[in-house]
Amino acid sequence: MSKVIEYHPQGVCCQVMQVQLSDDGRVEDAAFFGGCNGNLQGIKSLIKGMKIDDVIDKLQGINCGGKGTSCPDQLAKCLVSYKSSAAV
Repeated sequence: MSKVIEYHPQGVCCQVMQVQLSDDGRVEDAAFFGGCNGNLQGIKSLIKGMKIDDVIDKLQGINCGGKGTSCPDQLAKCLVSYKSSAAV
């Protein structure tokens, strides 16, 4: 049974991220509310089917416009937060 997590990113245009995760630790789907629609659709398409750790490795640390973060980076933070809470 899959699980949907919701995340409220900080410092970016996207206001809410919802990520659907499979039991085997893969991204099944994602939805982004606010932000650059075309870019976020592209991210969604690219991460579908990826392992959580692979998404984190590829997206963590990406900077947008000197903000020190980005929507991809916030998505990585969302997944890191999920992993740390699931391990407890």
